[in-house]
Amino acid sequence: MRGDRFHGRFEDTGRNCDALGCCEPGQFRAPGERPAGFDGPGDWRWFCLEHVREFNAGYDWFEGMSADEIYRAQAPAAGWASETRAFRPTAGIDGMPRWADYDDPLDAISARARGIKNRAQREAAMAADGRFSREEAQAMEVMGLGLDADRTRLRRRYSELVRRYHPDRNGGDRKHEARLGRVVEAYQLLRKSAAFA
Repeated sequence: MRGDRFHGRFEDTGRNCDALGCCEPGQFRAPGERPAGFDGPGDWRWFCLEHVREFNAGYDWFEGMSADEIYRAQAPAAGWASETRAFRPTAGIDGMPRWADYDDPLDAISARARGIKNRAQREAAMAADGRFSREEAQAMEVMGLGLDADRTRLRRRYSELVRRYHPDRNGGDRKHEARLGRVVEAYQLLRKSAAFA
């Protein structure tokens, strides 16, 4: 089956037009009853040229949408508003590299894997040091501190992270609230640690 790239004509489909009573070959496809989605590409109806034109004239892509949804779908930047975590301006904030920092996507993937491996190694080294429990080592990682950190450095880092993630410092945006919660929990655990006594 070969498609004509200018007209959407598929020759030699071996199908007849799906319009009732039409015996012409079905050479043009149109969306079927089951749309494309998570379960696969959906199904197609096959029409002759006359009936596909008729179908297209009555097809309403916006059917079932509200006025706001139609407006957003027609906006010049439709679809560009969403942004994945790896491409946000704050992507490298937790020590993980940003995708935008690399020319080759494989280099970015490799750097992220190294970061995860290094984090696990740092946590293990802190736990092996004897001053920190496993939970405290994980809390040190959340705070972004090393073995050489003292109580003053812990307080300074806590203050820095709270300022960075607090909604009041981000125009009321609460997207960093979970991260802020982890920082507060880590600090509460570490400030009571014997390592910082």
